[in-house]
Amino acid sequence: MYRPVSHALQDPQETALGQKIAQHASAIGARHDSAFRLLGGTEAAYTSRLALVDAAQKTLDLQYYAILVDESTGQFVLRLREAAARGVRVRILLDDFNTTGANAQFLRLAFEPNIQIRLFNPLPGSRRSLVGRLLGSLGNLEQAQRRMHNKMFIADNAIGITGGRNLGDAYFGQGTDSNFIDLDVLAAGRIVRQMSASFDAYWNNELAYPVQSLLSPDELDALRPTSAAPVTIPDALHPDAAHTAQPAAEIAVAPLDLSPARLTWAPSLLLVDKADKIAAEDVGTEDTVVDGLLRLMERTQHDLFIVSPYFVPGDAMMAVFAKLRESGVRVRVLTNSLAATDAPLAHVGYARYRERLLDMGVELYEMRAEFNGGASAMSFGSTVRRVASQGSESSPAKPASLTGSGVASRASLHAKTLVLDESLLVVGSMNLDLRSQLQNSEVALLIRSRSLARQALELAAPVLRDDAYHVALKDGQLVWYAPDGQSTTGPGEPDAGKGLQLMLRLIGPFAPDEML
Repeated sequence: MYRPVSHALQDPQETALGQKIAQHASAIGARHDSAFRLLGGTEAAYTSRLALVDAAQKTLDLQYYAILVDESTGQFVLRLREAAARGVRVRILLDDFNTTGANAQFLRLAFEPNIQIRLFNPLPGSRRSLVGRLLGSLGNLEQAQRRMHNKMFIADNAIGITGGRNLGDAYFGQGTDSNFIDLDVLAAGRIVRQMSASFDAYWNNELAYPVQSLLSPDELDALRPTSAAPVTIPDALHPDAAHTAQPAAEIAVAPLDLSPARLTWAPSLLLVDKADKIAAEDVGTEDTVVDGLLRLMERTQHDLFIVSPYFVPGDAMMAVFAKLRESGVRVRVLTNSLAATDAPLAHVGYARYRERLLDMGVELYEMRAEFNGGASAMSFGSTVRRVASQGSESSPAKPASLTGSGVASRASLHAKTLVLDESLLVVGSMNLDLRSQLQNSEVALLIRSRSLARQALELAAPVLRDDAYHVALKDGQLVWYAPDGQSTTGPGEPDAGKGLQLMLRLIGPFAPDEML
């Protein structure tokens, strides 16, 4: 198989983005070599990515677990095609798990000039449905479970974005059924070079297969949904889209605001799993991102705040929590309730540890599926604000709908964040569960900044106050205190159907933690 080796841009300082960052660092006399800005609201998260595509002069490198084919992705496709047409080299590295059905149509870009797409750890079987692919993987189910979960968006090796978001409507507040509450961080300077080095290691790994080696344009045509299918493929991904004028003008995006006032220069470190983790026979011998975070958590002196949508601590993490609580460290965890989660089996793993966590004094908060409509609508990733038609997070312009329909009021937590002692912030792709530790590859950005750490806490505060249950033990029984602080719910998981709760009680005992 032809898999040419390629690398990130070697001289990012020769691009407009690289020069602007260097000028800002010089203007303020920055004491550190990397700068950051949190992207909590969906407008900032979405338009920042679009602006990076528009500003790129040499290279765009995207690494994602999932890219869903919908209206928001259609805008990325238009802009990526325009970038390639003006000579930008586009490399997209995508985990192969979700490239089925309508989502497979995104792979059409691989057959266009200046755009390369590779699929990581491809699965056998039909791409018509996820079920078919899983059935085709029964012969090697262990390998099929190991997924590349990293998420990075890098322009000219000068500015990058990482965090919890995949690409798709639900990650940018545009889903019609449910949306994800999420958090990203925009990074600039030296740390981006480390992000690009990680991208290159995965891109050139033997598990990264060029799309052309796995399927042809004719096979993609055969996978197109029928006219009766409920999924609509954006015009940008129709077979003839590459040969027709498709100006990316439906959503006008202002240039990215990189003024010194918007960036925080701070010490930082990138933790990233080796690409070979996916193929390793004994992952237990690897030093993983989650292992590094466990060692980091052990050093907490006063306060540890964790946001993890899928939270299955395992014995090693429970030992860390016990040690911290014995030292008087406050430990708070925000995760999904059963009604809010999009992965019910993961909730089973969490539920196994819930009473033990409460017994040792860990404070547990569970995200509600329905927003109360308070300040939480502006936190992490809003599900009620539209993607801005132009402007920046600081000065949003008139909102515009991508879908033409109302967005959902239901929400599911998806941010992966830690704040230690209100001074160290961690944002990444990892969940604090055994799947992230043992099965998936992950990336995490560590930033030593009191201002950014406090900003992350401020973003989370309305969720804890208005949109999460506070879980406690009362007379030996689990109770869920509603956001009003007065009402309680129980027995049983709040807002979740009895059928779902029964199914999980029946299936849960037979599923090992590391598979949840």
